[in-house]
Amino acid sequence: MLNFSIGLFKEVKPRAITRDIDWGIPVPVPGWIDNPNKRLYVWFDAVIGYLSASIEWARRSGDPEAWRAWWNDPATPGYYFMGKDNITFHSPDLAVRDARLQRRGVQGPAEPGELGRLDLPEQVVASEFMTMEGKKFSSSRGIVIYVKDILSRYPVDAVRYYISAAGPESSDSDFTWAEFVRQNNEVLAASWGNLVNRVANLIAKNFGQIPPIVEEKMTDEDRALLAQSSAAFDTVGALIEQHRQKSALNDAMSLVGDINKYISATEPWKIKDDPERLGTVLHVAAQAVSDANHLLAPFLPHSSQKVWEALGGEGTFSPLPHIEEVNDLDDPEFTYPVITGKYVLGENVHPWKSEPIVVGAPVVKPTPIFAKIPPEAVDEELARFDADLKARREAEQARLDAEKAKLAAGEE
Repeated sequence: MLNFSIGLFKEVKPRAITRDIDWGIPVPVPGWIDNPNKRLYVWFDAVIGYLSASIEWARRSGDPEAWRAWWNDPATPGYYFMGKDNITFHSPDLAVRDARLQRRGVQGPAEPGELGRLDLPEQVVASEFMTMEGKKFSSSRGIVIYVKDILSRYPVDAVRYYISAAGPESSDSDFTWAEFVRQNNEVLAASWGNLVNRVANLIAKNFGQIPPIVEEKMTDEDRALLAQSSAAFDTVGALIEQHRQKSALNDAMSLVGDINKYISATEPWKIKDDPERLGTVLHVAAQAVSDANHLLAPFLPHSSQKVWEALGGEGTFSPLPHIEEVNDLDDPEFTYPVITGKYVLGENVHPWKSEPIVVGAPVVKPTPIFAKIPPEAVDEELARFDADLKARREAEQARLDAEKAKLAAGEE
């Protein structure tokens, strides 16, 4: 990231901030604002959107000043996340762009403007490129996956997990439907989901509630797993802070593998004549699963709520944003969707750390957390992809033919 930015400064060139197009933000300059074919370049005003979206959220929340907790508090870290093709717009000219936001001075001696002294992002984190079935993503050419479309057929956490695990964090990667299905079926459903169901089912069948640990029945193997799951927050947390999300996810899933090994080694289903030992094993397993669920919550927020409830948890474990169709605050005739939520600093009910599970919390026979995707879905998606691609190409060719015919008619 730094090397890329430094390289750009070796030959600084003027950059146009408008485009000859008929959609977008009009140029707010007399003589230009009414030009129907001239608009601001989207990446020029994009940085302003980060601030304006925060201010709009605060206005809608009922506390118009709520945005300042993120933008005016020097102790609040800020990060920009993007693909490497947008480094040019966010890093080398970051100070210049944010100077526009500051109105007067960028955290310098000048007096701040009406918004106060705004925090600059501490880091700009860029990823490499992701392709789709070996082809570069392009909505105009039909090589695209629309969020609403993929979520109409598959669970959101299945999509989140695959992009997190196979994303282009440090090198280019390729989205393939075969690998998407494999990751869901072999990792989420067969490993993580099955572990949660096994533990919850054994507890429901033998106790109906979270059993207590009997210290005299503890073994070194039990203590080692609890120590490992508790310590994982430091290692996984450090990786997230370094923006090594894939490594963080891998470490969290490594704990899932070790919990599965613990279950296989202790064989709680074979403990018939020692309920205290059985309860201790299942409590240790449930605590480790709970820790793993906390670790995975940033990656799998939707299913983490289900895991929380499977182990007897009550209330909201993973608060989620949602989509609302709203009226514009300044032009009620204009409506649009927003992603919003209740974001409260310093009041997280379930902190990101090991929380003791509650002895006596009722546990019932669980339902599957993750469902397997039928293997034939791969062929169906590839066929849909090819059909969409063909349709796009035919439509583009028809457009070109129509333009040629129009030109030819004009010449005649």
